[in-house]
Amino acid sequence: MGTEGASESRNTAAVEDVAHLLVRCLRAEGVEYVFGIPGEENIRFVDALNGSGIRYVLVRHEQAASFMAEIYGRLTGRAGVCSATLGPGAINLLLGTADAMTNSAPMVALAAQGSLRRIHKESHQVIDLVSMFAPVTQWSARIECPDAVPEMTRKAFKTAQSERPGAVFLAVPEDIEAERPAERLAPLQRDAVRADAPSPSQIARAAEVLAAARHPVVLAGHGAARAGASAALVRFAERLNIPVATTFHGKGVFPDDHPNALGAVGFMRHDYGNFGFDAADVLLCVGYEIQEFDPVKINPNGDKRIVHIHRFPAEVDAHYPVTVGVESDPSQALDALAAALPEGLTYDAGRSEKIRTLLDEELQYGRDSDAFPLVPQRVVSDVRTALDRHDIVLADTGAGKMWMSRLYPTFEPDTCLVSNGLSTMGFALPGAIAAKLARPDRRVLAMMGDGSFLMNSQELETAVRERVPLVVLVLVDEEYGLITWKMELELGRHSHTRFTNPDLVAYAESFGARGYRIEAADQLLPVLRRALDDDAVSVIACPVDYSENLRLTDRLGSLHGPF
Repeated sequence: MGTEGASESRNTAAVEDVAHLLVRCLRAEGVEYVFGIPGEENIRFVDALNGSGIRYVLVRHEQAASFMAEIYGRLTGRAGVCSATLGPGAINLLLGTADAMTNSAPMVALAAQGSLRRIHKESHQVIDLVSMFAPVTQWSARIECPDAVPEMTRKAFKTAQSERPGAVFLAVPEDIEAERPAERLAPLQRDAVRADAPSPSQIARAAEVLAAARHPVVLAGHGAARAGASAALVRFAERLNIPVATTFHGKGVFPDDHPNALGAVGFMRHDYGNFGFDAADVLLCVGYEIQEFDPVKINPNGDKRIVHIHRFPAEVDAHYPVTVGVESDPSQALDALAAALPEGLTYDAGRSEKIRTLLDEELQYGRDSDAFPLVPQRVVSDVRTALDRHDIVLADTGAGKMWMSRLYPTFEPDTCLVSNGLSTMGFALPGAIAAKLARPDRRVLAMMGDGSFLMNSQELETAVRERVPLVVLVLVDEEYGLITWKMELELGRHSHTRFTNPDLVAYAESFGARGYRIEAADQLLPVLRRALDDDAVSVIACPVDYSENLRLTDRLGSLHGPF
C-alpha cells in the first residue's frame, strides 16, 4: 500500500473518544496501574481502562490513591498515576500530590472537571483545580481540545520524570472526555535525552577543593538513590577512605554496614551522625536536596566549603553556600572526581567507627530489653531482624519515623521509605500497597503510629480485595507521640495529644485481614516473621513506650564532640 493509501486508511479508521485516546497515551508511557475512585464526570475514562492492559486499583479514599501513585513512582522511576472526579475528589488528591512534589517522586494526577460550557461561572462542584494544584506541581493544566491529548500527556510524563522528578496535574473536562477528534490520533513517542557527563572544568575545580581538605565528609541524599549511585559512592569512599552519611530520604544508598558509614542525619537534635560533620571543612553533597533537612544542622556557621553534585543546581541557602557545583549524573561525576584527585590521597574515616558503635549500642539496648510496652529500640531491632536486606519498610511520620530513620540499619536504596519533604502522616499503608505492586518480589511492611494508621486504615479493604499481601505494624501509645515529644522539649509540658483506639485486632479482622496483638516483648519478632511469610494482609498491634523519647534527647544533649 502506498503513502496515499495508508493515509486514507488512517482517516477511515474508527475515531475514538478522548477517554480512549488518553488511555492509549497512558499505555504508550508504560503505565501499568491507575489508582483512584470513579466519578460521574470521568466514567468514560474509567470504562476505557477495561481491556487496555492497565490495572485500575479502586481505593477507598482519593488521598490514598495519590500516596499509591507517589510510592509507585518513587520505586520505579516511572510516574505513578492517580485519578479522581472533579471537586472534592480532586481536592483529596492534593495532599499526596504535594507529598510527591516535595519528595521528588514522579507522579501524574488526573481529575475530571466540569464542562467547558460552565467552568467560567459559578457551577455545581466546579472550582479552579488548575490554580489549586499549581503551587504543588511542576505543571498544572487543563485539556481544552481533543487534539491536545497526545502532546499534553507526553509533556506531563516528561515533566514528572525530569531531572528533578515531581508531580504534574491534568484536568479533563467532562465534555472533552466524551468528544471525538476529527481523525484518529496517535500517542507521541517517548524521549530520554539527558546530558550525563560532568563538565571537566567543574570536576577540576571540585578536585582542587577536595585535595585541599583535611576532614571532608560526603552527604548522600535522595537524588543519589534515584540516580542509582550506590556503587559509585562505595568506590569513591573506598578510594579516598572518606566518611559517608545519608539523609533520612537517602537511607541505604550507602550501606550502613560499610566501615565508612556515618549513618543518617536529619534528627531534631544533634545526633551521632552530626558529630561527623562538626570537624568537617568540606562537604561533598551528592544528590542532596535542601527540603530533605535544613543544612543549618550540618553547617551552622555557613563556613564549610561545599561541593554540590546533582543533576540540577542547588537551592540558595545561607547555610549551603556552594563552592563548586557539578551538574551531572552523580555516578559519572564521582568516578571523574576520584580520577582527578592525586594518586594516594586518603583521609581519616575514624569517626565512622565511633558513631557506628553508638548506634549499635542503642540497638543492643533494644535487643536486651524485655520491657513491655516495648521500647522503640526493641521495635527497630526486631523489624531489622525480621526483614531481609532488600525487603521494604515504610516508616510513617511520627515518633516511630524518628527512631527508624536514625537507627534502622539500611543496606540498599529505597528499602526504608519515609516522607521527608512534606513529612505527611498516613502515607505508609496505601504506600505499602503500591510498593508491593511495584516490587512483588519483596516483602513489604508499613510501620505506623496508631494516629497515622487510623488516617487511612480503610485501605486495608483495598489490600484485601486486590489481594496485595503486606504487613502493617501499628505502634500503639494512644497519643500523637511526636508532638508530645516536641512539646515536652520546648514547653516542658504537653496537651491535646491523647486519644483512644478501637480494638485494632478486631478492626483488622473486620476487613478480612489477619490481626495480631503483642502482649510481651518477646512476641513481636516471631509474629513479624509469621505475618511477613504469610500470603495475606496482616495488622500487628504493638504497644510501645515512648518515654524513651525524652531519654534519647537528654542523652544526645549530654554528648560532646567532635568524635
